[in-house]
Amino acid sequence: MGTGRMDSFEREDAGAGGPSPGNAPVRDSVPEHLPRQTRQTAQPWSPSEPGSPEPGSPEPGSPAGSGSSSGPGHRLQPAGPPQAPAPLGRPGDEGPLGDGDSGSRGRGIAGLSLPYQVAAALSLALIGALACVHLGMVFLHVAPSNTVTKQHGEAVDWWVYPEFEQNWKLFAPNPLQQNVAVQVRAEYTAADGSRRSTDWIDLSAEDGAAIQGSLLPSHVHQNMLRRAWDFYVTSHDGDNRPNGVRGQLSERYVRRIAVARLMERDLGGPVERIQLRSATSAVDPPGWSDEKIEVKPVHRVLPWWTITAADLPEDAARDRAEAER
Repeated sequence: MGTGRMDSFEREDAGAGGPSPGNAPVRDSVPEHLPRQTRQTAQPWSPSEPGSPEPGSPEPGSPAGSGSSSGPGHRLQPAGPPQAPAPLGRPGDEGPLGDGDSGSRGRGIAGLSLPYQVAAALSLALIGALACVHLGMVFLHVAPSNTVTKQHGEAVDWWVYPEFEQNWKLFAPNPLQQNVAVQVRAEYTAADGSRRSTDWIDLSAEDGAAIQGSLLPSHVHQNMLRRAWDFYVTSHDGDNRPNGVRGQLSERYVRRIAVARLMERDLGGPVERIQLRSATSAVDPPGWSDEKIEVKPVHRVLPWWTITAADLPEDAARDRAEAER
């Protein structure tokens, strides 16, 4: 029985080209000449089947004393770079190049289902068409008078005003060299029932003081009142008569701004009427210039406007309605 088992090991050894595992010396520890950090603690050996080699014995075909403990038929392999884990995905998914990569599906619109692709394409087409129309309308608005603007000027104005109005005076050959201040005064009902008027209140000066020295000035303080007054001037003639619908819109706009500013003050009673005016003065020339200019301001006074509930802020209009009941 023992002889047959030894013959079997010898035949296996002859086929592997090395000594028989049974004749190799048993080593239960790493040789002393190896680095200390590679030495391992010998583990108790218990054969799983008769004739299995002990741990630490050399593998068939390997030099004696190599310290291999991987078992018969295994050899030491050089350590290589760690392999990346396989990408997650469902079997059959193909990447954007169609190479069957389950972890690289199409992205963007290509990764959507067909209905969503159609909806996304239609949305992009609509946005592009609106952008082209808007650019065309703004171009016609700022361009010199031509055949298109003469025939479709109302449509262009309807699209541009008041949100997209363009003001190119800063880049004109002769830019503005004036300071325009918007002022207001109010007529209110006092506690005794009499009508009283306030002095002129310089709203532009208040806006200038609010942004003076501010690192983040408010866009409202800088542009709302100034643009409202410029809108009014360009939509009215010299006698303050409106030029169509834009003129009426500019009146309501500047009136509501002035009323909202007055509501922040305690005038002594509810505001019944207001009056606006502008004070235009030339910018002082630099010290090295010999130019002589007129420094006296020129006023443009508007008529009195009666204040209605539509001109008041929502809360103030509700309070006035309750007070009149």
